[in-house]
Amino acid sequence: MLSSIAENAKNSLVNTISGAADIIAAVRDDTKKQVIDTVKGAGDVATSSLETVADVASGAVAAVVQTGKSVADGSAQVVESSIEAVSEVGGDAGTAAKEASIGTIKGASEVGGDLGEAAISAVRGSIDAAGKIGGDTGKLATEAAVGTVKAADEIGSEAGSAVRKALLNSAALPRQIIEAAISGKPGTEKE
Repeated sequence: MLSSIAENAKNSLVNTISGAADIIAAVRDDTKKQVIDTVKGAGDVATSSLETVADVASGAVAAVVQTGKSVADGSAQVVESSIEAVSEVGGDAGTAAKEASIGTIKGASEVGGDLGEAAISAVRGSIDAAGKIGGDTGKLATEAAVGTVKAADEIGSEAGSAVRKALLNSAALPRQIIEAAISGKPGTEKE
């Protein structure tokens, strides 16, 4: 069940998507605005306030899937814009990558989206965000992978296995980083 923040994010984005000519830009812009507003509304840009990023991301991905759009494109844009937003307000981009990725998996699960596809796209979105904000690509990809696996494991062992398999089988992701994140031995990845 979506939290109240996630439900509000979902409803806002459903309305935005319904009237948008460029859906990708609408998802990106609306998610970024919501993350900034939510984090700023929490006051201190600390780790605890960044947990709300997962709620916004969850609602955003649920809205994307609910409106019949691709969970892959939606997840990548949600994670990327969430990291950019947190970076803009002075928060930790790594924590944002992890929290947005957790939300992405929860949102996709809530509406029956493909969790493997959502996980791959979340990591891809973190890599894209690193390029835009000048962040550490390896760190953001690792945090995103850890977040997707954590969220999937919380859903159930089958979901966790599906996400791990999808991440490891994706040619679009840096294999060593994914293996290190999944094994729980970060720092062994190579960029």
